[in-house]
Amino acid sequence: MARTRLGWEPMRHLHDDVVRPIAGLSTKGAWYAGRRLVSLDGSTLDIADEAANAAAFGRPGASRGSSAYPQIRFVSLVENGTHVLFASQMAAYATGETALAKVVLAGLEAGMLCLADRQFYGFALWTQAQDTGADLLWRIKKNMRLARERPLPDGSYLSHVYRSERDWRRETNGVAVRVIDYRLEGIADAEPIYRLLTTLLDHEQAPADELAALYHERWEIETALDELKTHLRGARIVLRSKTPDLVRQEFYGLLMAHFAIRNLIHEAALKADEDPDRLSFLHAVRVVRRKLPAAAAIPPEMRADFHEAVLDEILQERVAPRRHRRNHCGVKRKMSGFPLRPRGKPPPPPLNPIKAIQIIK
Repeated sequence: MARTRLGWEPMRHLHDDVVRPIAGLSTKGAWYAGRRLVSLDGSTLDIADEAANAAAFGRPGASRGSSAYPQIRFVSLVENGTHVLFASQMAAYATGETALAKVVLAGLEAGMLCLADRQFYGFALWTQAQDTGADLLWRIKKNMRLARERPLPDGSYLSHVYRSERDWRRETNGVAVRVIDYRLEGIADAEPIYRLLTTLLDHEQAPADELAALYHERWEIETALDELKTHLRGARIVLRSKTPDLVRQEFYGLLMAHFAIRNLIHEAALKADEDPDRLSFLHAVRVVRRKLPAAAAIPPEMRADFHEAVLDEILQERVAPRRHRRNHCGVKRKMSGFPLRPRGKPPPPPLNPIKAIQIIK
């Protein structure tokens, strides 16, 4: 079989060479204070229930036996403005997201602002990410001990983080950080306090309320993962490949297909001076599926016109502006630690983080 002869390594190398951030300075929603917005997160994918796949990648546990399908785990960076997933790494299900993140962070570079959830924070990972030259805005646990060394006018304060308890007690080998504590006023199910850590120490260049609102842009990666796992993959429950090498090959192929469609959406958005978020990913997938069979028959002198026609068709369907939608954290099938979500329960009202955020001074 051709896929078996090709193997998975060429697909990974092609992915690593081709898939990268694409936003230009004119791309809407891609920048903050001259920095490219990216987010770090991970997810899992179900794969075919074959003995070889289960042996190579493992299955998640369940309260009654094990999961129906083996799974792979992967971690990616996403360019917030374009939803391009890049620097992605995959491994067996048992591999932790933090372990994969150590490799993924090599995709950061100077001029980026990386957002990440509290599960990723650790002194070693923080300093590794900072050493890339990128700026960081990560959520941390609210009970982390941080001295209020220098309060700032916007309610944030400067502090230091340390590698060990001994360094913390002696105040040696610390790394300077800025801390932002805030709450969401008027939100019934909000946590009592949210705490952010950032390398942006200048409160005038990056005010606390702006950074607190910006952190909620981290959810752009959830949208990108949904595009990859639901809309692009289609109705298939699992990746189809029946051997570990072909699973790896299919994974990188899926990421490149997502990149190609997101690249077209970005081109269309620039053409219309539109935010890429306003263009429908699902519509773009359908356009590509319709146009792809005819693409090989287009003569070279007509390919530019064909390409423009594809962009124009992608522009024909817009989505409504973001409403900061929320939903109850729960599942339909009670097989996890989340509460059971009753059918028909309406979602909570949309959240406007700019109005709800109150910096704690």
